[in-house]
Amino acid sequence: MAPAGLAIVIGAGPATGAGIARILAHPSHGNLAVALLARRPEALDDLVKNLRTQSRDAVFETFATDTSPDKLRKTFADIKAHQSFKDLKLRMAIFSIKNSSKKPFMQETFEDFMDPLESYVGGAMVFAQESLKRMFEDHGEKTLAEGAEKKGTIIFTGTLGALRCNAEFASYGASRASVRQLAQALAKEMSGKGVHVAHAIANGRITDEDSENTRSGKHIAAEAVGKTYLWLHQQDPTLWTHELDLRPAQEKF
Repeated sequence: MAPAGLAIVIGAGPATGAGIARILAHPSHGNLAVALLARRPEALDDLVKNLRTQSRDAVFETFATDTSPDKLRKTFADIKAHQSFKDLKLRMAIFSIKNSSKKPFMQETFEDFMDPLESYVGGAMVFAQESLKRMFEDHGEKTLAEGAEKKGTIIFTGTLGALRCNAEFASYGASRASVRQLAQALAKEMSGKGVHVAHAIANGRITDEDSENTRSGKHIAAEAVGKTYLWLHQQDPTLWTHELDLRPAQEKF
C-alpha cells in the first residue's frame, strides 16, 4: 500500500521516536512515510534498521541534523527532494527534542542560560516555520472558512517543566515554557488556516517495549504516544485538542 502522506519527526531516538515512527508508518495505523531527524547518524542508522526489520513495508528515511537554522532548512530541502517521498504531501510534523539543564542559579552564566533558548526554542521556531511552509505549499493557502480541508498537524512534545519549575532548573523551565507558548501562539494563528497545532506534556519515563512496566502503568509505552499523536492528527476541525497531559497510570500528579 502506497503511503498516504509524509510525517517528519525530529528528535528520533530509540524510545519515543521509534514508537511514534512505527505507528505513523504502519499501514493499519497512519500509513505515512516517515522522515527521521536526529543529530547522530550512527544512532539514526541503528534506529531505521530496527524499524525496517519490524515494519518491512513501511517507508523510513534518516536525516542527520541539529536544530541550527541553516541545517534545519537544508534538511527540509533534502526531504522534499528525496526520491522516497516523491509526490507525498506533508501531513504531520513532530518536534520531540530532548532538553535538560540543571545548575544552581548563582553559578549560572549568561551563555549557558541562553544556550537552550537558542538551540531548543530557536530550533522549535525554525522547525515549525519550515513545516508550515511545506504544508501551505502542499495543500494550498485556502482557509477552513473558504472550504479547505485540514492541511496537517504539528505536535510539540513537552514536559511538566513547561508548566512549573523546580530549583536549579531556571534555564530548563524558561526554554520548555517558551516552546509551550510558541505552540499556543501558532495554534491561535494557524487553526483557521487548516493547521492543527498541539502541545503534549509527557510526564514519566517512555520506553519502547511491551513489558510489565508498561502494561502495569509504571512506564509510558512509546507506541501509545504514537497512537495518541495519530489520534490528534485524525481529529476533524469540529474539535481540535490543543494540549494533553500524558502520564502512565502509576505516575504521581
